[in-house]
Amino acid sequence: MAKKRGRKSKRLYFTEDTELAIVEYLASEDQILRNKIYNERIHYSFYKLAENLIHTFKFYYTEVDDLEDLKHEVICFLLEKLHYFKVGKGKAFSYFSIVGKNYLILYNNKNYAKKKGKADLTDVDTDNSILNTFERNEVVSEKIEFLSYYIIHMDNNVSKYFKKADEIKVAHAVLTVFKSKESLEIFNKKAIYIYIREITGFETPIITKVVKKMAGLFEEAYHKYLDSGYIY
Repeated sequence: MAKKRGRKSKRLYFTEDTELAIVEYLASEDQILRNKIYNERIHYSFYKLAENLIHTFKFYYTEVDDLEDLKHEVICFLLEKLHYFKVGKGKAFSYFSIVGKNYLILYNNKNYAKKKGKADLTDVDTDNSILNTFERNEVVSEKIEFLSYYIIHMDNNVSKYFKKADEIKVAHAVLTVFKSKESLEIFNKKAIYIYIREITGFETPIITKVVKKMAGLFEEAYHKYLDSGYIY
């Protein structure tokens, strides 16, 4: 009888022990113990996570000649952000995957821009479709994923950012549009004013004021999310 092959986990490198090690690392104030925990139980997981992110999402626009150097940069960034991880707020694997991917998105885009500036027009034209695909599939999808967190935060904190009753009503109307449209481009469409006027009955000036502030809050929160994995 043929032996049945079991499914292998795609992330055996980031185990429950890795999760526990990160908790123990953060709980300790003994630097010698921290170094031991990191070197023996966390470093390899960070190394494999960096490697998988680079190859899975094809982050190949790099300033370094050897991808090992890029992995090292990602590991250093993960270690730098390790203290931002909040125990009990979710899995460390999910948090560091987001932080690592966001770092590589920004790094990849920055280096593509440099490459584009140095390349001749023929090379840029040939490679342009790659950048467009990357931005559409990675950056835009990342923002859309973030949008759901932003909506929840704003739903719970509208009165923190807007004090007047009319502005609060408009802000809630904007959030209603986001929930139904699920598109970041709504900030750039004139149609938003039609939607909001229908819901609130207000004129354009107050709608413009609220939308601009919400757009600014969105970008501020999004950049914080890219940097730390958290919104506020």
